[in-house]
Amino acid sequence: MTERVFLIVLDSFGCGALPDADAFGDAGSNTLRAVASSPYFRADNMAQMGLFNIEGNADIRPPHPSPTAAFGRAAQASAGKDTIIGHWEICGIISPRPLPLYPDGFPPEVTEALWRATGIDCLCNRPYSGTEVIRDYGEEHIATGKPIVYTSADSVLQVAAHEEYFGLKRLYDYCEAARRVMVGEHGVGRIIARPFVGESRDTFVRTANRHDYAVQPPGDTLLDGLKRAGLDTITVGKIYDIFAGRSIDESHPTKSNADGMSAVDKIAARDDWRGLCMVNLVDFDSLWGHRNDIDGYARGIAEFDDWLGTFIGRMGERDALIITADHGCDPSTPSTDHSREYVPVLCYAKGMEPRDLGTFPNFTYIGELAKRLLGLGDAHDA
Repeated sequence: MTERVFLIVLDSFGCGALPDADAFGDAGSNTLRAVASSPYFRADNMAQMGLFNIEGNADIRPPHPSPTAAFGRAAQASAGKDTIIGHWEICGIISPRPLPLYPDGFPPEVTEALWRATGIDCLCNRPYSGTEVIRDYGEEHIATGKPIVYTSADSVLQVAAHEEYFGLKRLYDYCEAARRVMVGEHGVGRIIARPFVGESRDTFVRTANRHDYAVQPPGDTLLDGLKRAGLDTITVGKIYDIFAGRSIDESHPTKSNADGMSAVDKIAARDDWRGLCMVNLVDFDSLWGHRNDIDGYARGIAEFDDWLGTFIGRMGERDALIITADHGCDPSTPSTDHSREYVPVLCYAKGMEPRDLGTFPNFTYIGELAKRLLGLGDAHDA
């Protein structure tokens, strides 16, 4: 019987446009196809599991004649294509409305509420690159003491402030106040503290002291159910922030994909837990997808695939592995935003019969698959 499930989310690794992709401006998007076009792409271990046996993928690379895993894909049912909604859906919550976006910056009712809550006016209030915004506004921020508030293509309110001149605790306090303000129709997915250091626009650099303040999941999640069942819940990467820490026993923040894979190795080597280890590897999205870096993305997949072969070789008889994604982010399109795509589903355990899982109608089947592996119900016949 399976006692430990490793659920690894390759952030943004979609595998083909959904039927409604055109409504999201994503007709024809296919992150996997784009990344596989790079000469640096290598995914031998995922191919052996059945990555190119998945419906719609056979023309990217030849299907494997004898796949070693159960393979399929999942459509998204939620009305959105961001990280939080994708992970929530994997864990059982279908969102009927997208989280709010602010392509023109935050409206006056938001900035005025922030001022009332904090007593401080803000700078910028526009969508902006995180590295460029401190270059363009950092010196004014130091001179005026006003935090830099900005957003992006995601449902976020980000606050950049200097660690020394503004203060790290003061930045965190500001973000906590912003989290209290940003509710209801303005309930953004995340408030993100973005501290930086340096003395001039040419020397400003962000530090590792980022902190996320996520909106609470609006319903019961896979993690909640496992916790009630007395199983352990361990997370790696930004999973803790996505679920606002709820029903998570142990969290391992990471600074890179390599850091995340190393954390998984250490967790797998332990024998003191039974349940779920849920992992997010964010570099695919943040470093390469949003920056339309096809070759970088391909190198990242090759690095993960190399690690994957070693990890599978170390898996025990009671371990199971699920590899999936939360949305797409096709680096070959003019857009730098997420794309509305199917996500791959690869499931492996020693003794599991390899088979075609077909197309799941929504991401919740992925979480249900993890539950079934752990012996907790069969709401969906995966």
